[in-house]
Amino acid sequence: MITINNICVSYDIKIIDNLSLSLSDKEIHGIVGLNGAGKTTLLNTVFGLKKPLSGEILYNGQKLSKKEISYLTTENFFYTGITGEEYLSLFKNKKFDVNQWNELFSLPLNQIISEYSTGMKKKLALMGILKQNKPIMIFDEPFNGLDIEACRMIRTILLRLKEQGKTIIITSHIIETLTNLCDYIHYLEAGKIKYTKGKNEFDDFQQELFEAIENKNNKLIGNIC
Repeated sequence: MITINNICVSYDIKIIDNLSLSLSDKEIHGIVGLNGAGKTTLLNTVFGLKKPLSGEILYNGQKLSKKEISYLTTENFFYTGITGEEYLSLFKNKKFDVNQWNELFSLPLNQIISEYSTGMKKKLALMGILKQNKPIMIFDEPFNGLDIEACRMIRTILLRLKEQGKTIIITSHIIETLTNLCDYIHYLEAGKIKYTKGKNEFDDFQQELFEAIENKNNKLIGNIC
């Protein structure tokens, strides 16, 4: 169980405001919110890239360590002038068969990464995450830049990882990718978790969310168009 207790996080202004959340093990948790709600800041804080001003994050009652987490960021970083094969060699896991996995990803691993397309870079970063084989996996917008086939492939991989006992945290701007994948969706608004919905509530959640967005913007759109 990941337990987030009353964390506050600031970048000049407060982004996460006294947020508390419990994330059960061996399930897929979606984090949803409009732009600026604090999704990436929350993920950065869970991973340890950003230190909270206050509060704590625990894993099974102990302080959460970065050693227990792998994190696929929205924008992937790669060292200059290295190949895909060299990048994957940075992660140590003798049981991970790179060639077998690459039958699925079809990447030119002997090619310099700077020559990769956006989708190829995303797949390579995902392979790096898989090779780390951590109990907690965080994915920030993993479907960005990918075609339909790659998106379905990642969905299948994430479901298999859950079956293997991984705890997965994922964000996506495409709400349907989360409702078709997650066990729980947590709605983030103004730096707080406003509510959490389980699978049996996803239809109502999606309708409520879309109606709230439309009601918010319809008047302004009507004045313009």
